[in-house]
Amino acid sequence: MAATFRLLILVLVLVVSPSVRAARDAGAVVSRIAFGSCANQSAPQPIWDAVVAFDPQVFVWLGDNVYGDNKRPFRVFGKERTVGPWKNVPRFYPSTEEELRRRYQLAKAKPGYASLRERAQVIGTWDDHDYGLNDAGKEFSGKVFTQRLLLDFLDEAEDSKRRKQAGVYTSYMFGPEGKRVKVILLDTRYHRDPLLSDGTILGDPQWQWLERELHGPQSEITVIGSSIQVVSNLSATTGPLFYVESWARFPRERERLFRLIESSKRNGVIFVSGDVHFGEIARFDCGVPYPLYDVTSSGLTQSVDNSVPAVFQPIMRLLAVLTPTTMRVLNPNCLYKSCTTGQPNFGAIEIDWNAVPPRIKLELRDVEGRSVHSVEFPISELQPSVFIIAVVLLAITCLSSILMCSKKTKKE
Repeated sequence: MAATFRLLILVLVLVVSPSVRAARDAGAVVSRIAFGSCANQSAPQPIWDAVVAFDPQVFVWLGDNVYGDNKRPFRVFGKERTVGPWKNVPRFYPSTEEELRRRYQLAKAKPGYASLRERAQVIGTWDDHDYGLNDAGKEFSGKVFTQRLLLDFLDEAEDSKRRKQAGVYTSYMFGPEGKRVKVILLDTRYHRDPLLSDGTILGDPQWQWLERELHGPQSEITVIGSSIQVVSNLSATTGPLFYVESWARFPRERERLFRLIESSKRNGVIFVSGDVHFGEIARFDCGVPYPLYDVTSSGLTQSVDNSVPAVFQPIMRLLAVLTPTTMRVLNPNCLYKSCTTGQPNFGAIEIDWNAVPPRIKLELRDVEGRSVHSVEFPISELQPSVFIIAVVLLAITCLSSILMCSKKTKKE
């Protein structure tokens, strides 16, 4: 009787959750992808209800999937000074293997996340806090056991290549020919040089792997997941007051990434990222011969607005408006004037394969599932020929307007 009951439950799950079957069948069409980062396992996580309501076929973790390190109090004076000119101990320190395992178990047991795992295929990479230590790179000594624990959290197969390589980078291909979506997940921690070195982020083995991935079988859309922002130039405008980790702090690596995408002649590349505790959509028109979008979703629980008392949150939003940026996508449909969100959020990608031509929507949603920022365009815009034609037409239009104004001025 018990066996019959369990079989009935399994049948019901498969019937009511078609997205599970679609996502895990590599040949099925994928049209909805959700992604997010920065989820404190000890905090309430109501946002999972909105993620589940979006009904993604694939969910992508972009790092800080748990907060696995520890933080000492903010102290300028005293026996243990964690900040300031007399700092004598680091503010952050790593957890033991057992403690990190317990935190992953706590995260995995969240009811909303458990519901998502039943409906969608969950994949992901890591950032610093689940890697094991704030802002850490290749020097972190605990990365072997933290890699194992992350892959356990993601239900990675025991015989997976990811369990044998140095780093958690990987890729997936979804959908049939003509409707293919490739997801490439980078590891920006395991091989990364110190922040001020302008050295490497990925390391030689991962660069060689990435080159093979980008030159491999084509796809209509290629989503590249990076735990840190690729396109944003925020640190260029906020420094030296404060800096955020990003590819912009490794300019030679970022230029190498853009050149590799261009040389691979791969169309449809989109970046998704996390880390910074706010959400935004950035666009760069000078990296490859078509626009490069970077959708930053951060975080599922951690956010800049919630890091300060409610009375100061309007000030945070004003600062977001006043901070100069040349990469951020601005449009009148944004929920906030800055076209950023400092509240908990997740990212969503929707693809309308039936439209002529097919269209894609990149979006940030809040804890209620409301859209706070989005862009939508034909997938064909992420191709060199279409982009170049659009630029030429725009230039011709501008030139025509200038000539017309000049003629009117002469007549007067």
